[in-house]
Amino acid sequence: MGSRWLGVGIASVLSIVTIGLTVTDRLQLYINPAQAWFACGMAVLLLIGAVASFALPLGSEHHAHGHDHGPASRASAVGIAATVSGGVVATAVALAAVVFPPATLSAELAMERDTGSAPLFAGADDVQLGIVDTSSFGVGDWSATFATATSPERYAGEPVTLTGFVASGDGGSLSLNRLVITHCVIDAQPASLPVEAEGGPGDLATGEWVELTGEIVVDDAGALRIEAASMERIPEPEEPYEY
Repeated sequence: MGSRWLGVGIASVLSIVTIGLTVTDRLQLYINPAQAWFACGMAVLLLIGAVASFALPLGSEHHAHGHDHGPASRASAVGIAATVSGGVVATAVALAAVVFPPATLSAELAMERDTGSAPLFAGADDVQLGIVDTSSFGVGDWSATFATATSPERYAGEPVTLTGFVASGDGGSLSLNRLVITHCVIDAQPASLPVEAEGGPGDLATGEWVELTGEIVVDDAGALRIEAASMERIPEPEEPYEY
């Protein structure tokens, strides 16, 4: 029974969790929605295989060779210990997936991952020629644009309406932030946009979600930033990440 739990048991639990997250539209808290169909499809196939495996009597796999391997060696004892240790860890992960509700990565973690550079893959799949349509740009797109624009004046005056969480820096500086995911939360990268707000951050605390409206401006150093016209507090959106 122990070996069956470590195999189809844990796999079945994780498959059920994956399917449940898909049905409740919360799988995007862990992976890019573009890959959700694959994850859910594999979970369904795995669950079918797990159910089918019960047609195999317990212990029959140990007699498949038709002979005895003799007394357990020291190496096999080490292997058993490693299996037990791995089983305990795997069981803890599976049970945690069931017990704890899905949650987004915290603003503090996003700040820890912030290297000061734009997300690596933001806009990498877009080939843009001529005049760029920025109407659908998110925080990640603008972050990449701010970092790579060779003619920043091209974007001066562009209106923006963006959603993200705020972070306060030294000297009363303010930024609008969002985590950008390529495949899953493991590769989540923070995107950050400097914001000029009259009166500074005010009573906004790091991690609070806002909807910002304003326009792109070029500062005295030739760098792009956002001049905020308004920032309204909002609840955390159902899709807190950009993809």
